[in-house]
Amino acid sequence: MVIGNIFGKGSEQMRVLIFGATGLLGKALIPAWTGDDDVRGLGSKDADIRDENQVRTAVTSFNPDWIVLAAAYTDVDGCEANQELAFAVNTQGAANVARVTKENGARLLFISTDYVFDGTKTLPYEVDDVRSPRSVYGLSKAEAEVELERILPEVCIARTSWLYGMGGKCFPDTILKLAATRPALDVVTDQRGSPTYAVDLASAIIELCRKDARGIVHVTNSGDCTWFDFARDITAGAGLLTEVRPTTSDKFVRPAERPKYSVLSSARLERYGVKMPGWREALSRYLVERSASVQKA
Repeated sequence: MVIGNIFGKGSEQMRVLIFGATGLLGKALIPAWTGDDDVRGLGSKDADIRDENQVRTAVTSFNPDWIVLAAAYTDVDGCEANQELAFAVNTQGAANVARVTKENGARLLFISTDYVFDGTKTLPYEVDDVRSPRSVYGLSKAEAEVELERILPEVCIARTSWLYGMGGKCFPDTILKLAATRPALDVVTDQRGSPTYAVDLASAIIELCRKDARGIVHVTNSGDCTWFDFARDITAGAGLLTEVRPTTSDKFVRPAERPKYSVLSSARLERYGVKMPGWREALSRYLVERSASVQKA
């Protein structure tokens, strides 16, 4: 489905094409992009990024100034079982978009992830820290970053972490559904990161495009916590009495290894004049939005 958001044409108008508009981030990005910009969103049924010709047709027919590549295969455990698909979408698909972007003289913002790091640091990861992924998903995104920098040196790579929001599977939604039926939940306390609300990530992406951002930028809500901390705040914020109990990762073995520490430094983002809200304040807004959506259903 092609999603449009077209406003009055002004002298500062940008034409923006979003791949992945039907995903969790895309659903937040389209309505957030207000103003004079001409925005078009495409889902995978409109243009499969694994097919360079489909990408080329979509881009040349719209002639955008900016392309935001939010389309990805983000099932971290699924990537371990479907490695060919992971690299076809996340690496080769991204390269297809970069090549077509270059052909058309447009700019590209690519959404990447904290999974490009191994999680062994104890201080926030800087944009120029060495990539060392420990999962297929992380490797597919890390290789995409390298390939995009080769094809399109002026690309903007926006790494984020622990993304959640409306209209898709995410940690807070899962916790709330489980808490509604269980007296207690066990959540790991040995993984630390920065939960990021899709609405806030969308706002930052828009600012980065308007400021002609280049290079790698880390974009997360400010502050950090463990999954246990996050789950406890989610249930408390929703007024649920479910007990949240701390546990460790070795009790919940998953196909893909998760980074123990994936807090991302915001130093580069702040140099662009972009300040992200704190993760707790963002969570409060999400809970209000989710509650309103449930009441309407």
